Amino acid sequence: MGFRVRQFRRQLGLASALAFCALLSGAVSGNGNDGRQLPLPDREFRFARLAYNGNFMGGGRGGGANAWLTDALDAEYHLLQGIRRLTRIDAIDSTSRQFNLTRINPEEPLRDEAIAVTADSPVLYNFPFLYAVEVGRWHLDDREAAALRDYLEKGGFLMVDDFHGSVQWEGFMESMRRVFPDREVVDIPPEHEVFHVLYDLDQREQIPGIFSVMRGTTFEEDGYDPHWRGVFDDHGRLMVAINFNMDLGDAWEHADDPGYRQNLTALAYRFAVSYALYSMTH
Repeated sequence: MGFRVRQFRRQLGLASALAFCALLSGAVSGNGNDGRQLPLPDREFRFARLAYNGNFMGGGRGGGANAWLTDALDAEYHLLQGIRRLTRIDAIDSTSRQFNLTRINPEEPLRDEAIAVTADSPVLYNFPFLYAVEVGRWHLDDREAAALRDYLEKGGFLMVDDFHGSVQWEGFMESMRRVFPDREVVDIPPEHEVFHVLYDLDQREQIPGIFSVMRGTTFEEDGYDPHWRGVFDDHGRLMVAINFNMDLGDAWEHADDPGYRQNLTALAYRFAVSYALYSMTH
């Protein structure tokens, strides 16, 4: 084989290798063959917050309308970082500049956008995990209740949090009875898989709000004892996880506050991670 032939083959091999590297680099960086930026895949897990109108707890219809914003966006900011750190779930990145946008009912959310959604929005079905805070103050009308029922029975998951005492329980149940007039709210048994999907959550310690901690207590109003309750579908799937007489949102929000006990923040993270994994696998 002549020198020029060998030289040509070496040059051809080098050119092929460089072309392959360029193609691989484009695929990793999201560039197509024509130089266009390809869209990144959507995140595996989004934390969607339920936006609702207020009930009698706010002094009349609509009076507690801003209660759904409690702890936003600090609670999401810390929790989502925890989910990304403690699991392999590709959750939205709360350190992204997109995170602070927080539009209500976006049809095409940005990859790392914090989400708020109403119960009667058709985009609700795009977010399998739904979080509702201070639900002792919520009000769902008949249309919203029917839409939320349909969402949950079709595979959605609702976590409710941060409501305390007998008066707020009745405020919560006024709308929950509208959502599920024929289903009971029951205690979730300690052996249920939601408490063992990743961690064995055998610890049943009340997770308090920050103001209770500042007062040196763990409860609010007459909510002395914590309860983990739920609503199940006909096949035994947990549709609604009810954290009563607790405030997991405050525990997430104050994860970096030296005045809030670290072990309680860690426990609140474990419950949230368990709910997220359960919602993604059931």
